[in-house]
Amino acid sequence: MKSLVLATLLAGAVALPALADYTIIAPANPGGGWDQTARTMQTVMQEEGISPRTQVQNVPGAGGTIGLAQFASQNSGNGEALIVGGYVMVGAILTNNSPVSLQDVTPIARLTGEYEAIVVPAASPIQDMQGLVDAMRADPGAVSWAGGSAGGADHIAVGLIAQEAGVDPTKINYIAYSGGGEALAALLGNQVTAGMSSLGEMEAQIEAGTLRLLAVSSPERIEGVDAPTLIETGLDVELQNWRMVAAPPGLSDEQRAKIDADIEKMVKSDAWQQQLADKGWADTYLAGEEFDAQLAADIASTEEILRQIGLVK
Repeated sequence: MKSLVLATLLAGAVALPALADYTIIAPANPGGGWDQTARTMQTVMQEEGISPRTQVQNVPGAGGTIGLAQFASQNSGNGEALIVGGYVMVGAILTNNSPVSLQDVTPIARLTGEYEAIVVPAASPIQDMQGLVDAMRADPGAVSWAGGSAGGADHIAVGLIAQEAGVDPTKINYIAYSGGGEALAALLGNQVTAGMSSLGEMEAQIEAGTLRLLAVSSPERIEGVDAPTLIETGLDVELQNWRMVAAPPGLSDEQRAKIDADIEKMVKSDAWQQQLADKGWADTYLAGEEFDAQLAADIASTEEILRQIGLVK
């Protein structure tokens, strides 16, 4: 009888799915949205027992395309590797004419969305969005913008604002930084006129009074945020910066199913939902064929916008 019980227990133990030891690539420097997303995933996966030994690695450069190329080439068939990406990467692939694209990895799911914030240093004489627009109209090159990688959500938002303000978007003075931390340092050091970034990346400095929030890129006012939308200021611009997670190419059906299940468990957990609430991120979870279709549509629309603002020929 004891032998039968032991055999049954062993059989059950073998049937239990193995926990993955995920390594998540954040293809940017620490401090930005991708880094925050990767480390939030790490925290929740550990807390929920999905992957107790999750690690995060930063591989910055060229709007995430350096990390993407390294990830795709070094991890084919690896069911325990993930990379964070999103709207910024879509634009960077196009503007950098990257030989590696999202077609070279396995997109898993869209995770979060966040609206853009337009800020100036607290010491700036610019008090509102109209003041910033007036300065751009007077001399577009004299207004320097700090933001993320060239061709990304920040850059696109600045270009769309210029268009709406009647300013040639090819003449804007946009300074691309590889991480939110570097752009923030430039703003706090009064090295640039204005900044464009996801609201969450600037929130602490806005609340501390070291940055002045002029407007947000949401369609309606954001609860708890004391700023008008760009639409309210007379600029018909609405933009949400979304983030996603992808796996390497060359996965088996079993590996793909395991990753899909782990990500779904993560995003549906109370711990993940609490993180979203704390950070002000929207839950934009979308997976499977629906995400594949949405991603294809987003790539096409981004290419069209980049052509309009002169970043892609």
